[in-house]
Amino acid sequence: MRRGHKVLAAGLGALLLAAVALALVLLLNRLGEAPLPTHEVAVPATPEVIARGAYLARVGNCAGCHTAPGGEPYAGGRGIDTPFGTVYAPNLTPHEATGLGSWTAAHFWRAMHNGRSRDGRLLYPAFPYLNYTHVTREDVDAIFAYLRSLPAVDRATPPHALRFPFDTQAALAVWRALFFRPGGPPQPAPAQAVSAPLDRGAYLVQGLGHCAACHTPRNAWGAPRAGAALGGGMIPLQGWYAPALDVAQEAGVADWPLDEVVELLRTGTTPRAGASGPMAAVVFQSLQHWSEADLRATAQYLQALPQRAAPPVRTEAAAAAEMELGGKLYEQHCAQCHGARGEGGEGGAFPPLAGNRAVLLREPTNLVRVVLQGGYLPATAGNPRPHGMPPFTQVLTDREIAAVLSFIRSSWGNQAGKVDTITVHRARERRGSWGRQ
Repeated sequence: MRRGHKVLAAGLGALLLAAVALALVLLLNRLGEAPLPTHEVAVPATPEVIARGAYLARVGNCAGCHTAPGGEPYAGGRGIDTPFGTVYAPNLTPHEATGLGSWTAAHFWRAMHNGRSRDGRLLYPAFPYLNYTHVTREDVDAIFAYLRSLPAVDRATPPHALRFPFDTQAALAVWRALFFRPGGPPQPAPAQAVSAPLDRGAYLVQGLGHCAACHTPRNAWGAPRAGAALGGGMIPLQGWYAPALDVAQEAGVADWPLDEVVELLRTGTTPRAGASGPMAAVVFQSLQHWSEADLRATAQYLQALPQRAAPPVRTEAAAAAEMELGGKLYEQHCAQCHGARGEGGEGGAFPPLAGNRAVLLREPTNLVRVVLQGGYLPATAGNPRPHGMPPFTQVLTDREIAAVLSFIRSSWGNQAGKVDTITVHRARERRGSWGRQ
């Protein structure tokens, strides 16, 4: 009998703990959330509000995810690959059945601020509501008014293709309980006098611009790593490294002239840096359309970020045979544009490789991707016909790419160390940390 009582007591204790854990998860998922208003307040869809909403949608680069290749703008259907499966961006046009036609401004606000859909379902954080939660109600309403003005497109969103248990609301509720709280306006960079441009820059970088979605490292759960905001990290499944914005050796701009930072954001290129990969798409789709005031505010905020020292890196020198092979390949395929000593060419059209921080990054990911897929700056109003670099994926083997990059990273004063053949192979095959497991 006593043993039976112990088993019963243990079972009841386990049930009690489960009930408490469930209650805690539910409570944390509602913490900071305001209930939907009983009476909906209509958003005035004036031409001025719609124009402002169109601009803000550009700032947030909404079309970048919510437009499928070859599809109608904002009609959704684009797959967003994550380590847990594929999430499909929904239709944002005002179609009654497949889009936002039955949504109110309050529903849209709840999605942006609280990460909940119209029916209260939890949204997956591939939609960056961890950043959008900082966007003001006025700006969210303006975006909604703009989306309501678009032509309605009848396009149903494909169901998400996520692995169990990540495809359940229960798993998402636990994730949110651990990693998400609805926020208010973001704080300007510390250790600086509060000013209107810094406030605006903080709002754009931390909120609508959602820079941290790429430039902050993530933990095993796919959540931003605590205490490492804008500290650089691999973009999940894309095989690109988003460099740290607070480290001078990566993408920090604290010591740059302000106008040069603005130029990089607006055109994607300056004499000392250029945007490639996913960042080139951001410049093309979003940043080149920002106002001068917003670009300058963003640049000022980035310059005000407290700077960190570059983490120490253990580099391995390339063997003499690798350097010899890399030097021959460089002379054959690279020197004509980038110069015999990596000095660049044609008045800055082809970037120097000596001292180039993109070459010297401790993580050679981006360099490998550029050689494999080609290097292309975004076409912008300020740089309408950018020079490009052809892909070498069909020209050079993995060993040859590793050799030429090891040569570049170890020559003309560069001391970044060798690139392994296996690193190039994984990049080509999109495996390991580069892509699907």
